[in-house]
Amino acid sequence: MSPNALPPHPPLADARRADKAWLAVALKDTRRRTLRLVKFFAAALGPAMPVALSPEFNPPLWELGHIGWFADWWIARNPQRARGVQADPTTPRFAARQAAHGFDADALYNSSEVPHDSRWHLPLPSLEQTRKHLSESLTQTLDLLAMAQDDDQGLYFFRLALFHEAMHIEAAVVTAQALGMPIGAALGTVPKTPKQLSLRMPATTWMQGYQGPGFGFDNEFGAHPVELAAFDIDTQAVSWGRFLPFIDAGGYENPEFWSPQGWAWRQATDAHAPRYLQRDVQSGSGWKLQRFEQWFPLDMRKPACHLSAFEAQAWCRWAGRRLPTEAEWECAALSLPGFDWGRVWEWTDSPFAPYPGFNAHPYRDYSQPWFDGRPVLRGASTASQPCMRHPRYRNFFPAARNDIWSGFRSVAL
Repeated sequence: MSPNALPPHPPLADARRADKAWLAVALKDTRRRTLRLVKFFAAALGPAMPVALSPEFNPPLWELGHIGWFADWWIARNPQRARGVQADPTTPRFAARQAAHGFDADALYNSSEVPHDSRWHLPLPSLEQTRKHLSESLTQTLDLLAMAQDDDQGLYFFRLALFHEAMHIEAAVVTAQALGMPIGAALGTVPKTPKQLSLRMPATTWMQGYQGPGFGFDNEFGAHPVELAAFDIDTQAVSWGRFLPFIDAGGYENPEFWSPQGWAWRQATDAHAPRYLQRDVQSGSGWKLQRFEQWFPLDMRKPACHLSAFEAQAWCRWAGRRLPTEAEWECAALSLPGFDWGRVWEWTDSPFAPYPGFNAHPYRDYSQPWFDGRPVLRGASTASQPCMRHPRYRNFFPAARNDIWSGFRSVAL
């Protein structure tokens, strides 16, 4: 095995139950992936990596500095890091490493305090300086990891830092897609043709939520029983071959298939097809899909992607089906052989809300501010880092977001 390769891990144990040795390798591997993306961004945009203000993403140079700041804030600067979820998030921090270079790291990178739009106007350190700070941060993180207690409390913030950076890697991929920017990445494979199109789940009482051991995000805890009636669910996410007839049938022009909020979104955006998709005018037939800087003929076998929750709901009404609840999705993913997931994030029909007895973890702003009714997405995508894949992970975006790698599967009425 290469010294830089991740050691094998049981499929559902991976990073959430990883020990110190695995985490050390994973943190270094994830940082290499971050810096590889930075090279593509800098080559395309210049060292300052300027981009126009957008509600969908952050300035790339800010994101890079924020990754290092986040690890420092919860690990190197945190006197209570060994307490894990019991740590007091308000405890005074040690000084930031950037202070020696004349920068107030907290005023620059604290996402809880720095408004989104203001991040385009901050006096950020240069790319060279930011990379240096990142390198110093990782070195100190690894040194502290080597001394940490090898249990769930002692490793909590190291796992959190790994997942946080993995999320920002996926965000960078989403940004590159939105900008039509080459990043030298080929994403996705052709899904296998399933032996059956749907799976039958008998009525059951499902224990929804994460119970450990290992790491879990605060919004996953509070496992509780959910009574599920029997249901038939797609074996995989709805493909382009299934979705396109909705367009051809005038689905984007017919308000009866859309919720009031969905139809308002459709009119406001003037959407007549999914984002990054357009008819192939040259050939006179078919469709093509933008992937970063290039356009490709649409592969009908691949999952329909970059869909808002509104589009997923409209297709379901047109097809006489519905979106699964997150309890149904989780139950099927963990119970039914042949349930294929992980190619696109999948919209569900459940709002992002706390489970019973919710208790916010030290990173207070991860979940609590977003319990506003936005839908839950389940699964993972081909843009996700492997450590993020877990069948109980709850992703959450506003229903209008269609820049992410999002699709859906359906359930029979």
